[in-house]
Amino acid sequence: MSKTEEAKDKSHESGWETVKVILQALLIAFVIRTLFFQPFNIPSGSMKPTLQIGDYLFVNKLAYGYGPYSFNMNIGLFGTQLVKFGPVPITGRVFDDTPERGDVLVFKLPTDNETDYIKRLVGLPGDRVQVLGGRLYLNGTAVQRQRVADYIPSDGSYVGRPVRQFRETLPNGVTYMTLDLTEDSRADNTEVYVVPPGHYFMMGDNRDNSTDSRFLDDVGMVPHENLVGRANIIFFSHDDSGSILKFWTWPTSTRWSRLLNFVD
Repeated sequence: MSKTEEAKDKSHESGWETVKVILQALLIAFVIRTLFFQPFNIPSGSMKPTLQIGDYLFVNKLAYGYGPYSFNMNIGLFGTQLVKFGPVPITGRVFDDTPERGDVLVFKLPTDNETDYIKRLVGLPGDRVQVLGGRLYLNGTAVQRQRVADYIPSDGSYVGRPVRQFRETLPNGVTYMTLDLTEDSRADNTEVYVVPPGHYFMMGDNRDNSTDSRFLDDVGMVPHENLVGRANIIFFSHDDSGSILKFWTWPTSTRWSRLLNFVD
């Protein structure tokens, strides 16, 4: 074999090794994404101030086990759908575990079982949930809340406008911030909702800008089987001047203080 042919063979082997490494890395990433930690981005302000538009977070898919919609997702690239996975034909959940009141959850919207929603779990099966005067009631008792300093939005239609902010504490001690944009909004006074067995009542922390379980025709009660996972950690965040795909905008658009923050 000539030196030229030997060099070509080594170049071919080197190229094939590179391809194998890339394929192995993609396979590992796919398995992790499918079974353990799936990335999600926040497209709306319904969970402000806890989650901001432009936040990217990892959702722990094993937190409550795997249900029929745990792998119901689209995988795409630059706006093009490459692979679509539908519901898995299983009954119940594998490695099932029960969420706790106050968990921030990703779930499949019950009205179509495809759209991903992210809200906070406030009502457990059997609970009576109501909102009166903008205040959350569980089983006839007002949930503890404390007025704190106003929230000043840095983007969106309320940019620069002070918004009333409250620290809300659920009966199990979980505490978080909520926003009250306007008084007497359409969901500030509701009927009493009774959460059925095997379902949960979800609400956004941005109470006047959240389509959640208060709206029965749009979301309603969320079945246990629709849970995808628990929001764990924010791994990237940018303001409205940037994009995760436009890396050249990162130095000025990245919200550095939000990186690697746990979701409470």
